[in-house]
Amino acid sequence: MRVLLIDDHALFRIGLQELLERRGIDVVAEGDCLKGIEIVAQEKPDVVLLDMRMPDMTGTEVLSVLRKHYPDMPISMLTTSREESDVIEALQTGAQGYLLKDMEPNELIDALQQIVKGNTVVAKELTSVLAKAVQGEPPSSSKQTSSLDDLTPREREILCHLADGQSNKVIARNLGISDGTVKLHVKAILRKLEVHSRVEAAVIAVEQNLCSRGSQNNTI
Repeated sequence: MRVLLIDDHALFRIGLQELLERRGIDVVAEGDCLKGIEIVAQEKPDVVLLDMRMPDMTGTEVLSVLRKHYPDMPISMLTTSREESDVIEALQTGAQGYLLKDMEPNELIDALQQIVKGNTVVAKELTSVLAKAVQGEPPSSSKQTSSLDDLTPREREILCHLADGQSNKVIARNLGISDGTVKLHVKAILRKLEVHSRVEAAVIAVEQNLCSRGSQNNTI
């Protein structure tokens, strides 16, 4: 299987690429949406994975462009967003899948295989979201947004450094605090956001536009 991943978050791209390639899946990863669209024509992948929220184009905008030129190509969203509006918009725009970044690796691979076969796959956690949308119930508030609201100013600051890919040691040096203090803050961030890794936390920060792009770079 040959996969093209279009996602602006470098940490996630690299991590997923390594994970899939260890399982014998060939991955081309790209952070720039326009370049990613060009690569589709060059590589003709078996499936395209798109992030929902990127700085230059949204995932559904990229999806719309690809659908005009490749109406039958398997394309799926791969995102942290569980918003009803995002799920419905993606499927209506032509996505064959709506997958979540915290899926188990084997579950993700199984979903990709089904999508390549022409099946539509939605993460099982979103079955209730689709059901509520079909029944006309109002969208629920974003869990991620409320979780971000629980972070202290210092935790939000450290989360932005995580989103820039900085290590605990670099963050400690930039903020003038100890490595141990950074570790405690990171643990608190993961607990409040209900994620298991700093990569997942960083992805949420980027997708929710918590930090201005590049705002931390001048501190390195």
